[in-house]
Amino acid sequence: MSGPQSAFGPVARAGLSGRSRPTVSFEFSPPKTPEAEASLWECIRRLEPLDPTFVSVTYGAGGSTRDRTHRTVLRMLRETTLKPAAHLTCVEASREEVDEVIREYWEAGVRHIVALRGDPPGQIGGRYTPRADGYNNATELTRAIRGIGAFEVSVGLYPQIHPESPSIEHDIEVLKAKVDEGATRAITQFFFDHEAFLRFMDRVRKAGITIPVSPGIMPVTNFKTLKKMAGPIGIHLPDWLGNLFEGLDKDPETRRLISCSVATEMCAKLLEEGFSDFHFYTLNRADLTYAICRVLGVREPEAPAEEEAAA
Repeated sequence: MSGPQSAFGPVARAGLSGRSRPTVSFEFSPPKTPEAEASLWECIRRLEPLDPTFVSVTYGAGGSTRDRTHRTVLRMLRETTLKPAAHLTCVEASREEVDEVIREYWEAGVRHIVALRGDPPGQIGGRYTPRADGYNNATELTRAIRGIGAFEVSVGLYPQIHPESPSIEHDIEVLKAKVDEGATRAITQFFFDHEAFLRFMDRVRKAGITIPVSPGIMPVTNFKTLKKMAGPIGIHLPDWLGNLFEGLDKDPETRRLISCSVATEMCAKLLEEGFSDFHFYTLNRADLTYAICRVLGVREPEAPAEEEAAA
């Protein structure tokens, strides 16, 4: 780009007229309390008008939220215009039990499942030991889902080496195996090293993998909490990110502004690199995700002007 516009940063350029609108999807977690349920549905109603491609509902470690996930997905089907995608894992369940859940979703009208291996109960990032009568991994789970119905199947993808993987090459081979079994989309874990992600995606595409890959975006306002989340799953947090949050433990409003700024700039840069599909880990809060989407050009339709009353 040349001329006066070249002096703009990626966020300002995202606001230029004529830019194509990216697509977005949102992740929610099933609520544990009545108060959390009210907060979740406030978030859903705020983001619903943005017309996401789909919204996903998580499945807790060890399948601990199975019933709450199911209820949340069914309520979305009944009460919203959203297209819910239910998370499903292999953990702590037999193949027959998992297949029953898949069939229940199909009968309820769900046509999209996020197939994940899952974490051991109460141990995010811990080493997984499959049950003798269960599915061993997300590749086997993907095959089972596609064998039961013509679902869309999204699968997880680490933009850095999976904590249990020997190499990036191995991770790419695993992704290829999932695609061979019917995976239709990959959603990355959250990340903050945008350059490393671009290098990784170059390798994915060179391996002949052509399914859509949605960068996972998590606007987190608490860096200490982020470190606890990132550590067990091997997500690298750049030094500059920690420096931005340093000394702000008692200043949540400034942390929110910084979090929104970081996530928005990363999305705007990825947009310029050709990525046009973003998956937001909302943490059941709408404000930051809504603001980022607006910068990217994802906005709710304007309300029609009220007709003037007859004179």
